[in-house]
Amino acid sequence: MNLKTLKVHKNEIVHVVIETPQYSANKYAYDPDLKIFKLKKTLPLGYEFPFDFGFIPNTVCEDGDPLDVLVLIEGQTYPGCLVSARLVGILEATQTEKNKAIRNDRLIAVSTESQLYADITDLKELNKNILTQIEKFFIDYNKHEGKVFKPLRWGGVKAAIKKIKDCKE
Repeated sequence: MNLKTLKVHKNEIVHVVIETPQYSANKYAYDPDLKIFKLKKTLPLGYEFPFDFGFIPNTVCEDGDPLDVLVLIEGQTYPGCLVSARLVGILEATQTEKNKAIRNDRLIAVSTESQLYADITDLKELNKNILTQIEKFFIDYNKHEGKVFKPLRWGGVKAAIKKIKDCKE
């Protein structure tokens, strides 16, 4: 898979490479040196990813990794699946490990192929319980690794696009 040829975004549409599918208790990560997806960790019993989770190729953020994206789509895809998705917002957050806090924001997007979420164009259109559960998932997910994930605020599409521009390679 040659990720270097993918455009980062066109307006609010982004290419997302899925690393971990919805409902997975295993966290996968793309290894750019090996050009393969590998098992990064297994979540504690009872935990699973609430939606597909991936990254935007050709971006690098404060944490040294590509920009993370949670993709709302009915059902699950698979590691390595390329999904075109419409940005709907961003969860701005810090992540602290070893007493060092860095920004580690999460973009929220909707698959352009989704039927269930097809009309969602902004985070404000989602049920507030979904947003609360997304926050809690990332807080708990990081807690199990000895990290502190602290949500700062929810932002809209413009904030998400600005984050992408700030993280372009």
